[in-house]
Amino acid sequence: METTVLTSFPPTSGNSTKGDGPLQKAATSAHAAVDRVAGAADDAARKAQPVIDRAAEFAHYAVDKAADVAAPTAEWLGEQGESLMAAPKKLIDGTCEYVAANPLKAVAIALVAGLLIGRIVR
Repeated sequence: METTVLTSFPPTSGNSTKGDGPLQKAATSAHAAVDRVAGAADDAARKAQPVIDRAAEFAHYAVDKAADVAAPTAEWLGEQGESLMAAPKKLIDGTCEYVAANPLKAVAIALVAGLLIGRIVR
């Protein structure tokens, strides 16, 4: 990173001599201070760049690793998604068939289950 500082001093009036007046000395001093600060900022940026590069490289590595770990799970869910979505429907259909085939037994099971849940909740 390179910094270029452009300076433009106001033209000197005809009253001042060609030497260094107080305004010229102040401007030169300020210019030198700005140059020192800009140099320090350049040095800091140059020193920080490797650290920033390593942090970015580590972040890319972590994201790649997470994607590699998650990919098989996502693939399995994609393959099994339809059967996982059909499971509740299968359970409901099976229950309906059982109740239709054994209505008295289903009512007895429901009654016993209700009594047990009622005692547990009290």
